[in-house]
Amino acid sequence: MITEDLNLFLSNLNIFYRKLQNYHWNIKGEDFFIVHAKLEELYNDINERIDEIAEHILIIGKQPLGTMKDYLEKSQIQEANNEKICSNKVYETLLKDYSILINNAVKIKEDADNEKKHDTSALMDEYLQDFNKKSWMIRQLLMK
Repeated sequence: MITEDLNLFLSNLNIFYRKLQNYHWNIKGEDFFIVHAKLEELYNDINERIDEIAEHILIIGKQPLGTMKDYLEKSQIQEANNEKICSNKVYETLLKDYSILINNAVKIKEDADNEKKHDTSALMDEYLQDFNKKSWMIRQLLMK
């Protein structure tokens, strides 16, 4: 059901947001300034996505999840540890998490197309384009 998939996506986005913010606070290393700023950009973007998905769930007449307890129970993305971390480890983890978000968006899009929910499908197109581009950029960073 699309609502359940959207709430799973919402849960993953919320835990991902928290993880990005945690990494922003705990990044260490010689590239601190660059990664610190990029992580803030990423978590601000995800925060907008969280609001957009929650409002979309309301628009289609359903109820979005709204508690950290709900998000933690549903999320496929794991919380970050509260510890200092180097950029390469951050990038590797973000690549895995973006893959989860991409898979969520693909499933929602496929279901929306089958149910002729064009607004939901179009919204997922935007997410897929953005998350795939960010994944590509991270992969380029990890190449040596």
